[in-house]
Order: sequence, then structure tokens, then C-alpha cells
Amino acid sequence: MRPAGLIRSLGAVVAAGALALLPATASAATPSVTPSPSAAAATTVSISPVDLDGPAVSTVKVTVTNAGPERMRSLKVSFGGPVGWAVQPSVLQVDGSLAKGASAEATFRIQVPERRAGFTVRTFTAAATYRGGDGAGSATGTRTQHSGTPLANLAAAYNNVGVTDESDTKPGNYDGEGNSFSAQKLAAAGLRPGGTVDALGAELRWPDVPSGTEDNVSAAGQAIALNGRGSRLVFLGSGVTSGASGTATVYYADGTSGSGSFGFPNWSFDPADAHGATLVASSDGRNRPDGYGNAGIAYRVFAHSIPLDPAKQVAFVVLPGNGNIHLFDLAVAP
Repeated sequence: MRPAGLIRSLGAVVAAGALALLPATASAATPSVTPSPSAAAATTVSISPVDLDGPAVSTVKVTVTNAGPERMRSLKVSFGGPVGWAVQPSVLQVDGSLAKGASAEATFRIQVPERRAGFTVRTFTAAATYRGGDGAGSATGTRTQHSGTPLANLAAAYNNVGVTDESDTKPGNYDGEGNSFSAQKLAAAGLRPGGTVDALGAELRWPDVPSGTEDNVSAAGQAIALNGRGSRLVFLGSGVTSGASGTATVYYADGTSGSGSFGFPNWSFDPADAHGATLVASSDGRNRPDGYGNAGIAYRVFAHSIPLDPAKQVAFVVLPGNGNIHLFDLAVAP
């Protein structure tokens, strides 16, 4: 971390003439940025890596490349970071015009605060407005960067006891009311510690831990390391309440990301296909704080998935921030 005393105010840096607008070639675009225009709108906007080692004033360069058939005119470029991060200037205007294949580079300054402890994802956005070029009139690009290290696997994020033995039910608290799955009834339904669970084309594993210990993740935005390539990311779990849904974000090894929404029905009573989930197994009854009970009522485990880019290597996944979603495993499906 840089000494705070060496950091000038953002306004002072701007006043010193540190902002510049420079010509660039198309090859200067940073490959780890996700440009957002459609295939028909060929203008690209890319953002250089942001130095997150704050507190500091970091220089950021935004490159706009005109790949349209006409010259690009009246180009304006803006840049922004997380809420509360000051940027100077907010908008830069490019004089003149850009021929097809030409690029312009706009330089901004952003006030970066001191790093937070733990894992953090930061998102930066740049936008361009213009006349001519591809005729779209505007284009945007985003860059996501993270600090800290994702958890090594889902087991490292276990924070809830969802399965107990019928002889000792007190440690369970799957639903916040002291109830849990019965280990015996899950085994009868085919879910045994360390056992394989095939669902939605993925090979998953039931948690290989003793009954009465933490065995699942109540989702709270945890970042989980995950390797693989495939068409979908499959989640194994179930919900508490009928509001167990949210968005997971997948980060790829090339620095790009994608997201998808999924959900699970409540572990009992909700329709088995609620939120688009697929039923994996049903167990008879549940364990309550005073012992096994609710025989004849199904307590269930489901699978759901979000799409992946099959051409890219998955690096890590950020779970939804909804504690009603409980996960026993996740895996990449071909």
C-alpha cells in the first residue's frame, strides 16, 4: 500500500495537467475487458487495468476503436468506478474524427480507497457517444477486477448444519428454526456422504462430512474458486422459504465475467419445479430439535443451473447474496 502522504488530491492531479487524450491503434485495447455493443455495432470500448493498491490516485485509460464503415465524429468518453470513488474529469471530448480502424485514448484519474479485508470485486464502466462510425451512436465497456483470494472450494464456505443423525438432532438448523434433514432418510433416498449425484449433466458430490457438522452454504455473496470449461454451472441444494432465488456471477480466467439467475423451491411444500428447478431427491420427514418427526412429508433436494461460455476457463464464482439459498455442491457440466 502506498503511504497516504505521497498521494495528492484528485483535484491537484487534474490541475497539474495529468489528463491527456492520445491517439492509439486498435491493438491497444485491453483483452480482459468485456465490450458490450452488439455484433452489428462494431465500436469497442476498453478499459486499462486499474491499480487497486490504495489509498492512491490511479491513472486509467479508456480506448475507443471505430470499426464502423464511416468516420467517427463528436466523440465523448466517460468513465466511472464503484459508488463513492471520485473520477476526474467525468467526461472527455475528442477533437476531430476517427477513420475506420482508428482508436482514441482518453486518460482519467480515479481516487482509489484503501483495500478492504477479504475478497472484493470492483466493476468499472466506460461509455462513448458519437456520430457516424457504426451508426449506433453509443457503446459501453466494463472491467471487473478483484482483490483478495476466493475460497478454495465450496466446503471452505460451509456455514450451516443441514443434516443430522436421528439419534442426535440438536445440532441441526437448516431453516433457522432448528430443523434439519435426516441422515438416515437421505441415505434411503440415495444421498450418502461423499456419494456421487448426477444432475443436469454434471457430476456432483454429496458433502463428505459427519452428520451434525457444517455441510452446506447459506449463500451470502461468497467467492468460490472453480476450474473447468462447459456449457453450464450446476448447483445442488434447496431453499428455505419460497424466496430462495438470486444471481450468481461467473468470472473467467481471461478477466471477463457472466451472470445468471437461479433458485430453489422451499425444501418442503413448494411445487417441485418452482424457480425452474429440477427435483433430485426426496426424503421422508425431517429432524426437529426434539427428534425425528413430520413423517409422510417430503423434504427435498434440487438442482438448477446457469449458462457458461464453453470457450472460456472458469476461475471462480460469486454466489448470490440470499441466505435462503442453501448449496451442498456445485460443478461444471459439459
